[in-house]
Amino acid sequence: MNILEKFQTPILFIAIVTGLLLGNIAFVERYAENFVMPFLFVMLFGVFLNTPVRDFRRAFRNIKFSVTTVLINFVWTPLLIFLLGKIFLANSFAMQLGLVMLMVTPCTDWYLVFTGTAKGNVPLSASVLPVNLILQIVLLPVYLYIMGSVSGTVNIQAILSSILFMLIIPFGLAQALKVLLRKFKDEERKEKILSIFTPLQTILLALAIAAMFASKGNILLANLNIIAKLLIPIILFYIINFILAQIIGKVFQYSYENTASLTLTTIAKNSPMTLGIALMAFPNEPVIHLIMLIEPLIELPCMLLITRILLILRTKNIEVSEE
Repeated sequence: MNILEKFQTPILFIAIVTGLLLGNIAFVERYAENFVMPFLFVMLFGVFLNTPVRDFRRAFRNIKFSVTTVLINFVWTPLLIFLLGKIFLANSFAMQLGLVMLMVTPCTDWYLVFTGTAKGNVPLSASVLPVNLILQIVLLPVYLYIMGSVSGTVNIQAILSSILFMLIIPFGLAQALKVLLRKFKDEERKEKILSIFTPLQTILLALAIAAMFASKGNILLANLNIIAKLLIPIILFYIINFILAQIIGKVFQYSYENTASLTLTTIAKNSPMTLGIALMAFPNEPVIHLIMLIEPLIELPCMLLITRILLILRTKNIEVSEE
């Protein structure tokens, strides 16, 4: 974890405050929105550039783990989140939609950092990363289409357009650059090019958030009450999926390392990716945008707590095995 990733939560908080202050300047407020999408586009390009997707075969070396992860992420989690949204956010379809968008997209980067911190099986977690990435791109419009069919308020054409411009195009450009980089004989130079985008991810996300709050700060501030409403379903999701991962680990007789990997692979989420889609597909729904912006501020403390709990469980397992 580089220094920017380590302090991502305070950096994003500073970005929010900076954006609100700059929004008081008329010129900045008028033009800031024009920078949000370009910042997110380049950020996602960098994310995809540093995401290994070539070797899908690794995901099938441990069939049990891979299938379990896919079922939790793409079958169980959408059903759970839909239910939690209906129970706790019944009065706001926009909040239900934002919650679903957010929670059905598994993390594709820093969950590996938490897996390493928790002494989990990092190579095993990394092996399912390509599958998680591709499936969330393919299935996100399906989930939203189903919700739209129920409510009649989702424009599926806008969803598909946003996924094309904010996911498929940067993903394709990143893969094209990777192909070109493979022709480089100078490995050191290749690594330098790739390493440029690692710290930029947090910087560009912070700039996008600052620009967004500068342009829509008043609207977003008027909806800050949604944070309290979101806490219950999000925290319940973490608790339920944490317990589920521990139960599955015992049923399948996973080692602590594999159980920790399953836990973190199915809990961490990909809010930066869904933010770009939300801005394009739902430009007039600031509540959905705010959900994407606020979630990392909730997620990081929860991930740190979950990592700590896993380490406590690891210590207890070691003590039991030594007795």
